[in-house]
Amino acid sequence: MWPSDLLCDLDVSRESIEKLQIYHALLLKWQRAINLVSGKTLNEAWLRHFADSAQMVSYIPEHVKSIVDFGSGAGFPALVIAILRPDLEVAVVESDDRKCQFMRTVSRETDAPIRIINARIESVSPYDISPDLLTARALASVSELLNYAVPFVQKNGALEALFLKGERAGEELTEARNCYDFEHVLHPSVTNRDASILHLKSMLKR
Repeated sequence: MWPSDLLCDLDVSRESIEKLQIYHALLLKWQRAINLVSGKTLNEAWLRHFADSAQMVSYIPEHVKSIVDFGSGAGFPALVIAILRPDLEVAVVESDDRKCQFMRTVSRETDAPIRIINARIESVSPYDISPDLLTARALASVSELLNYAVPFVQKNGALEALFLKGERAGEELTEARNCYDFEHVLHPSVTNRDASILHLKSMLKR
């Protein structure tokens, strides 16, 4: 189950844990038919997927009311955030129809409010959905993520982003500054010492 030390650190309620347990059971069940996550990570799913996503909640700015998660896959981090913060409007963008079906099932079974957009990120208009915060996990480089974010930033100049990044975060930030201006903070991950949570704001394409 969930490591007790992370449970204390992340301050997850008993009700939320019960919903995450339902989510975990559905992940194991559906994984037999659909490759939702890497099979190598299933035995450590609580740490590698659930806790990894849950740690983002503490970095969500207070003013944020709506979130759009790019390339959500099996719902990480979006569905975890929706379970832990049901007061937020959370939407996911995922092109794989089967993964969208999985997320709909999790949303229904856990009563987690979420909007599911079955489409490629490039095809989603910021005039259809205008978030306060963008999120993504293990999706693309910082430059690619900023490229996805540009139309949304043009609609909302105050837009911020939280991206879970691996050990190449520093290199990716240096590369991204060739084409973009932005302010950033790198928060250390509590689940992987080589990973971090990248908080971006004031994002502009040169």
